[in-house]
Amino acid sequence: MEAQLRAVEWLNAASVESSVFQLRPDYRALLVLAEGLAPGGSDGASDQLLADAERKIAQELDGRRPEELDELAAWREAYRSFGAKPQRTRPSVEALVRRVDGGLPRIDRITDTYNAISVTHLLPLGGEDVDNYVGPAQLVRATGEEEFEVVAEERPAIEYPKVGEVVWKDDAGVTCRRWNWRQSTRTRIGESTVRALFILDGLLDVTAEPDLVAAGEELQAALARFSPEAQFSSRLLAP
Repeated sequence: MEAQLRAVEWLNAASVESSVFQLRPDYRALLVLAEGLAPGGSDGASDQLLADAERKIAQELDGRRPEELDELAAWREAYRSFGAKPQRTRPSVEALVRRVDGGLPRIDRITDTYNAISVTHLLPLGGEDVDNYVGPAQLVRATGEEEFEVVAEERPAIEYPKVGEVVWKDDAGVTCRRWNWRQSTRTRIGESTVRALFILDGLLDVTAEPDLVAAGEELQAALARFSPEAQFSSRLLAP
């Protein structure tokens, strides 16, 4: 009970800056906090989830380009609203959809699971290692001074977002740039991750709140199949 209370308190401290809602009043973020996960390499179950997602999106595309799907077109517009060029830095779900023909990546069973849900529901979905967070998750428009930890030329490096860029951050720096484009190496999920935050990004123009919540529930059910001791808490962030 005490651990669950702490999880709820941490989720309750998460926030979306009003300036982000000014860009997209229809934006919603569903946060899912999972504790007690059982990390591991890709396995038969996670491979099946990805294979099912590949088949579903191939049928949905039916010869069309990814950007012709309403859900992906809406996210392209969201990127343009803060000056990003989505043809160069693509929303995460579009980047995944574009890899379907060659096969979605198999990384580890936590990452595979949330990537499969992202593609199946055509919405951006990221996962972060909560134990590497400093303070709560915050979606803001960057000042340009926030540090973003990456690997460049096989060495740790620091980059900085552009002023006004929409970024997820904590008290130590940026955790994901351009809304959902690229995650920081500091908080990315790894082979030792047992506590994770999953962020499901929705635009009401193309994804209704009940559908966003349903995707979150599907994610929790899929994670629980290989982590039967896991506990989940969730929160929907809206204006």
